[in-house]
Parts: sequence; structure tokens; C-alpha cells
Amino acid sequence: MRVLSGIQPSGALHIGNYFGAIRQYVALQEGNDAFYFVADYHALTSVRKAETLRKYVFDVIVDLLALGLDPDRATLFVQSDVPETTELAWLLSTVTPMGWLEKCVSYKDKVQQGLPAEHGLFAYPVLQAADILLYDADLVPVGQDQKQHLEITRDIAERFNNTYGEVFKLPKPYILDQVAVVPGLDGRKMSKSYDNTIEIFDDPKTITKKAKKIVTDSTPVESPKNPDTCNLFQLFKLFASADDLADVDRRYRSGGIGYGEVKVRLADAIIAAFAPARERRADWVAHPERVEAVRVAAALKAKTAARTVLDRAREACGVGRSRTP
Repeated sequence: MRVLSGIQPSGALHIGNYFGAIRQYVALQEGNDAFYFVADYHALTSVRKAETLRKYVFDVIVDLLALGLDPDRATLFVQSDVPETTELAWLLSTVTPMGWLEKCVSYKDKVQQGLPAEHGLFAYPVLQAADILLYDADLVPVGQDQKQHLEITRDIAERFNNTYGEVFKLPKPYILDQVAVVPGLDGRKMSKSYDNTIEIFDDPKTITKKAKKIVTDSTPVESPKNPDTCNLFQLFKLFASADDLADVDRRYRSGGIGYGEVKVRLADAIIAAFAPARERRADWVAHPERVEAVRVAAALKAKTAARTVLDRAREACGVGRSRTP
């Protein structure tokens, strides 16, 4: 089963990225043909400095390797290392109705957040369709809020197939764990666009400082609190041991624990949880030639797979010389 997903290099990865996607990526590399890519073409809609983008790409690669992606079991490549992606995106764009793109919720949301209404943002779903269809993906891990883009990918593939013949495999969604909605420092979904994140590889002092900024209500220490409606508790639940979780839950409900204590315990748990990955990351960063070797090998494998599909699409719609005698 070929599994494919991508992640944008638009800043440091945070704990929402980990629980929302990365830990599932690690699990899915077991027993599957896993393809994961760093989506630098997509990042161009928000990152406009070349050196910044290159740094982000390198950081995401080493982050994913440190967090458990194994280059011997998963193909971890960079989107722009496979230029076939953009050619397929153009072929797909020729059959994609404008109305489909105009209805995309993510485009409307990002414009409302202040991003300019540019073609790259508007046509994002077509490039995403090329990302997926180019590798004959069977399963695409997505959050519930990303399901619409996969549905559009399937629609575009079906429209191309109906026009030119059976060229593309129709991928199926693999809906990620609903714990994926991780609250940020302000209680909203943790997101770089909200500036409310705790980065996975922040140094311990920074993690503690950020944890202390988590927004809570003014309930006194001695008063009972509802763990089911507390964003701080929801974060603590992701990292705490069973005993620690039971202790804090009991003291929340009976009274006698302050938010300050829980914030410190949360910070300590985050630091401990990612300590082994932090050491692995430091080792990768100290050996950039190893990172480059992973990137080059993965690009070759990804390009080989992509070329097969792109040639199929080109042949079907009459682009280039015919491969038939």
C-alpha cells in the first residue's frame, strides 16, 4: 500500500504538527510503501526569502528524521527535487473548473487571515492533486479539515480520466486521529498563523516560558476545575504518564491544584518526551552530508515513480512524442 503525504516548510514544527500528523507518518512507514515530501513549492505562497526557505527545508528534513522517519523504510524527499510535479499540475489545470477552486474553504480562510489573493494560493489544490496523483498513492493521511482537498484531487483525477482514459489511480483518505486538534497557547487550534505554538525542538527554557503563557481562567487554587473544558489539561493529557494524569485529574475535580503547577509539569513532560529526538536531531545537524545523502537518494526514487505517471499522462493527452511505434 503506497502512503503519501507532505508537510510545508513554513516555520519550525510544533507539537500540533507532531500529534496531528508526524506520529502517524512514523507509524504508517511500517508495512507500507511510504512517500513523504517537504512541500517547498507550496511554501512559496507565504515564504518569500530564498535563504529562509532553504533553512526551513533543511530543518523539516532533520526534524522528521529525528522524530522517527527512517530513510530505509520511507522515502523522504523535497517537492522541488521532482520538477515533474509542476508539469503534471499544468496538465491537471487544463481540466479543472474554476468553480471547484472558488469553493475551496482553505483559500477563503487564508485570504481572510490576510494573505494576498494570488494565483498560487488559489490554484493550491491543483498542485496538491499533482503531488498525490504523481505517485499512484493508495492512501493519503489527512486531517478532517483537509479532506476537501483530497476530494478535489479525486474529482480532478476522475475528470482527467473521463477525458483521456484511465490514467490516474483514485487515492483514498486516511483520516488522522482526532487528537490532531491540539490547542495552542491562546486556546485556539495550535497554528503558526496564530503565533500560538510550542515548537518541538525549542530549548527547555523556551518551552517552560511558553507553557507559562497558556491562557487559563481565574479559578482559585483551592476551587474545583473542569479538566474536560480546560485547554491546559488537554495539552497535559498528551504528554503525562497515566499516574500523573490521574493525579492532576483528581486534584482538578476536588480542588487544591493551581494552573501554575500544571504548566510547569506540562513543560517538564514536553521536554522529557522529545529529549531523545533532540539528541538525534543534533547528530543529524552535525552531519549535513548525511542529510544531503538522504535527500539525493529519496529524490531519485521519487523521480523514478513520478516519471512513470507523468509519461502516462503526457501520452494520454498527446503532449510530446508518442512512445508507440
